[in-house]
Amino acid sequence: MSAPLVVAALHQAVLTAYGLRCWCTGQCGRPHKKGAGRCEAEHDGWTSKHGRRIHLVAAPADLLTPARVAVTLPAGELRAWCPDCYDATRRAQRKAAGSVPEQDGLFGVESLS
Repeated sequence: MSAPLVVAALHQAVLTAYGLRCWCTGQCGRPHKKGAGRCEAEHDGWTSKHGRRIHLVAAPADLLTPARVAVTLPAGELRAWCPDCYDATRRAQRKAAGSVPEQDGLFGVESLS
């Protein structure tokens, strides 16, 4: 099984807790009908849609959690996410919160106006 070089044990613990399967149950906006309401993406599996390998990530359920906080969370507070559900859920959470996506820019520009 593939794992990140850093915090491999934490990554493994989170993925194992969710059966090496994405935990999303519709937070991304899709019904996941084939998976009985839960995303069917499995770690190191293949997508039929794009023919690429799936690598699940461990991240909080609230994807708007700042990175500096997320990296301190224990395995019990993290979820297994496939890239598609992660991206769609993050967009939905940002939209619901009315927030602007964070920019990792070279300069700390607060406003251009």
